[in-house]
Amino acid sequence: MNAPVHAAEPAIEVRRLAKRYGAVTAIEELSFAVPRGSITALLGGNGAGKTTTLAILLGVLLPSSGEARVLGIDILKHRYRVLPRMNFGSPYVELPKRLTVRENLAVFAQLYGVRDATKRIAALAEELQMGDFMNRPTGTLSAGQKTRAALAKALVNRPEVLLLDEPTASLDPDTGDWVRAYLERYVAENEATILLASHNMGEVERMASLVLMMKAGRLVDRGTAGELLAKYGRDNLEEVFLDIARDRRKAEKETVA
Repeated sequence: MNAPVHAAEPAIEVRRLAKRYGAVTAIEELSFAVPRGSITALLGGNGAGKTTTLAILLGVLLPSSGEARVLGIDILKHRYRVLPRMNFGSPYVELPKRLTVRENLAVFAQLYGVRDATKRIAALAEELQMGDFMNRPTGTLSAGQKTRAALAKALVNRPEVLLLDEPTASLDPDTGDWVRAYLERYVAENEATILLASHNMGEVERMASLVLMMKAGRLVDRGTAGELLAKYGRDNLEEVFLDIARDRRKAEKETVA
């Protein structure tokens, strides 16, 4: 039986999280909470620490220090209690190429202990419009088809917490819009939580109720998209992203001085 989660308890909470590789610091003093039932965006440039953070939350990487809890459970001490209730999706992590999409989903359904896996896979094939390539080897798929297959894998166990890395990469604008709407419905209908790493600022502005901005392994700002736009005096999140990534506000102040 799943452990109950108090409504006010965050779906994800990290406190003073750090990961070091010798003299190299990947993340440092990282603390944030992701509200239950939300779509929260984790943003930052390459090397900001997003992937390291996701890996720790998945229990595949141990931090150097700090705490991480998912659905009220200490992921560092009791990850096997919560991993069946989570999943991860990224088009950059390839599924076994020789297996068909259907075979891949069947393997992951078995790993997650999904009941009536055949029915669940059929439902995903219909919902994600994958019927035309379910029986094709995954290695033969187009980039967009692989993205949808990766998303189906991430949803196969109906996760309560879903970690996504660039979920609409390689999709055309129409399909990307459809996937975003699908994910928004999934959250609403299942009271699920999504932590989204994305470089698509339009996607973040549309989907995320909370935005976490990382730089050099640290959390440097947070807020709703509207709050961040107002704070930085910008019209879109891409400009806010560039302000943070390039220290443009600091440079502007120094120029004025």
